[in-house]
Amino acid sequence: MKVTIHRGINQIGGCITEIATDEARILIDLGHNLPEGDLVAYDELANTESITKLTEGCDAILYTHTHGDHIDLYSYVPSRIKQYVGKTAREVMLCKNNRLNKLSEKTGVTKEMLAKIKNMIPYEEKQRLHFGDITVTPYFVSHSIYDSYMFLIEAQGKRILHTGDFREHSYLGKGLVPTIQKLILSKGPIDLLITEGTMVSRREENVSTEHELQKEIIRQMRHYKYLFVLCSSTDLERLSTIRAAANSFKERPFITDKYQASILDIYTRSAGEKSPLFRFDPLNYYEPRSKKFITLMQDKGFVMLVRSGEYYRDQICQLLSQLDSKDTLLIYSMWPNYINEGSIHKKQETIDFVHLFPNLKIVETTGHASPETLAKVANLVNPTMGIIPIHCECSSEFCELNISEELKRKIITESVTRGGIVVVVEKGNKINKDTIHSKKQIL
Repeated sequence: MKVTIHRGINQIGGCITEIATDEARILIDLGHNLPEGDLVAYDELANTESITKLTEGCDAILYTHTHGDHIDLYSYVPSRIKQYVGKTAREVMLCKNNRLNKLSEKTGVTKEMLAKIKNMIPYEEKQRLHFGDITVTPYFVSHSIYDSYMFLIEAQGKRILHTGDFREHSYLGKGLVPTIQKLILSKGPIDLLITEGTMVSRREENVSTEHELQKEIIRQMRHYKYLFVLCSSTDLERLSTIRAAANSFKERPFITDKYQASILDIYTRSAGEKSPLFRFDPLNYYEPRSKKFITLMQDKGFVMLVRSGEYYRDQICQLLSQLDSKDTLLIYSMWPNYINEGSIHKKQETIDFVHLFPNLKIVETTGHASPETLAKVANLVNPTMGIIPIHCECSSEFCELNISEELKRKIITESVTRGGIVVVVEKGNKINKDTIHSKKQIL
């Protein structure tokens, strides 16, 4: 068996992992390099010729989740190659890209891209997928976008666990350890662990739980009557945190626009069937032309989900002019470095949007596993042959986690052969700062 890390070592985003035997070959994730702030990363794979060459002879591409740094090269994949993604994830991806296609030609979303999303094959948790002598079984994990998975790959008597992006400090994260113990390890040991390690180089960051965020939002609602919230439109658990906080003030309407409502409707019909925490109905749509609705908002107060795109800015400015500034707050619930003027990751459009509001409160936690959780998973899985840390700024720092000395010696960041598994680590394609240009984030 051969495992190739095309990208992921010493690089967050742009992940591509290949598993191959003499009979079959699959890819896990096909992500675009991440940008720095408003800049679009140069990616030499972002063209049909390069992806056709990379995927030649490939039996399937499986996506752990639908963040761009894991899936955004999908549009270059030849139509003959099957692409697999979570059932709800595909529905959300299609909803979002349909919106982008209708919003503006500048978004770059074409009808051809929409057709490729529609043709993706949906999978569900615990569904065994067979590709020659390779079997892949997806297991649900919590991440900052719903319907994310880790993959158990079995072939030639070997078992590989690819975690994708995951976390434990969320509502759904409590299922992480039981899933590994009861569904994966109970059926045999893992030979190779391929794990994300985003927070390995961010160990100083505070990692709060969603419960803690909910309490903080409620505290802010006691002080501010008019609450705007800027967060990811597809982060189910953060959205449920906000909705749960809003429910503590029954008289205040919870307000969205129709695009966000369409995402929430998908989540209500999927995750909402499993827990009332993830039900978002009924919803109130913002009606800027309705004097009656504006009067209701002024009188009762509200919690309103917003986005920073220029499409929404005029509406927000108009509404802000009708509210008392001392009672108005924006809760920012995304990565703080996007609005940090001194950060290379800053997004000027987001910074400008945040500056529209008289008061600001950051209420945020990471969508990735904390260093403690990374160590817990590594010690729990205790792979027989090796650990490959991907999605890391510096993969070798994985050895600084609280893991056993034996596991530290098993960390793989360079090409090596162990126990019949050939591991090839390619250098990947980093951001080229000389060939980047600006891009506006629409949703």
